[in-house]
Amino acid sequence: MLQRIQTIWTFLAVLAAVFLFVTGQDVIISASIPLLNIGCVVLVLVGLLSVFSFKNRKRQILLNNISIIINALLIGVLIYWLQNLSGGMQFPEKGIEPIFPLIAIICLIISNVYIKKDERLVKSVDRLR
Repeated sequence: MLQRIQTIWTFLAVLAAVFLFVTGQDVIISASIPLLNIGCVVLVLVGLLSVFSFKNRKRQILLNNISIIINALLIGVLIYWLQNLSGGMQFPEKGIEPIFPLIAIICLIISNVYIKKDERLVKSVDRLR
């Protein structure tokens, strides 16, 4: 069901990926591959697929775990970018881009907790029948 609490947490993780896409337009890691943009699009698609696969809780947990892994990789890429970024006059301040994947990971972990709680509830009800 779309009104469950885990759907809200997963949707917040999707919003974090959208915010990363918007704020990460100045991130240039490799001149030939727009790694951050591709990662954000994949995160949004996997997140929306997870939101709308509410009938299959195991698939939802799997998709959330895939999103957690992609977000962890994006944190690594963004930390690498921040370490190689000069703090000179051309680009005087470092960005907040690594915060958004971290927020998404936290939201996805909380979402997985609630999905597992629903799974236990359904299994307990099936035992009573």
